[in-house]
Amino acid sequence: MPFSTAIRPHIPYLRRYARILTGSQESGDAYVRAALEAAIEGAEEIDRDLPPNVALYQLFHATWKTSGARLDRPGGDGEKRQLGELPPEARQMLLLTAVENFSVDQAATILRIDVGSAKSNLIEAQTYLENGMATEVLIIEDEPIIALDLQSIVERMGHKVVGVARTRDEAVRLANEHSPRLVLADIQLADNSSGIDAAHDILKDHRVPVIFITAYPERLLTGEKPEPTYLITKPFMPETVAATISQALFFAGDEERAEVAE
Repeated sequence: MPFSTAIRPHIPYLRRYARILTGSQESGDAYVRAALEAAIEGAEEIDRDLPPNVALYQLFHATWKTSGARLDRPGGDGEKRQLGELPPEARQMLLLTAVENFSVDQAATILRIDVGSAKSNLIEAQTYLENGMATEVLIIEDEPIIALDLQSIVERMGHKVVGVARTRDEAVRLANEHSPRLVLADIQLADNSSGIDAAHDILKDHRVPVIFITAYPERLLTGEKPEPTYLITKPFMPETVAATISQALFFAGDEERAEVAE
């Protein structure tokens, strides 16, 4: 099988990872394009002895490091601003293992660091998660068991769940009543309405990060229409939800600090 064919199924998930890493759909997609172009032009080599997904993510990080990780969005370089809170490799280790489900060994290979350093970085990132700032969270989920799981994860992180909505209208009402600082939204809701539509309604009046949760991520990672920055796949691991929440809140707080500075 040609290597380009082998890596193709993993590209949508790399785009998801890049968006979470940069906090921006536009920047994340731009870095993925840059990585693929670097491989085509021979500026970066792909290790074809590695599993295709590991080789693809390693290529991305090589390009990311070469570019200096400059984020093209208001406020400047998000990677540099975060150094005071969490070292970049620790954050990357957390996202690679918790969100993308790579093993510690695979993540170390992707980042081109030794396994001992990878484990230390991961421990540091997990400690950072445990000490994060509490905030108010709205859950939009029509399945009671999944809603309870999400509520448990959110509350273990120290956050407060201000409401659980099962429909689009209920989600908008709860958002207007409580002004949450984060929204977790399922895609398909109880009244056959869309969690995406609910989020769009909420975002008309509230500036808040939204994390979408779906069993069919490939339907939202087509590259042919506006796609979410934060996307979690069902069934999910608690670590995946926690890592994505932490990343979304970091960039949301980053934007607020930039506005204050201005």
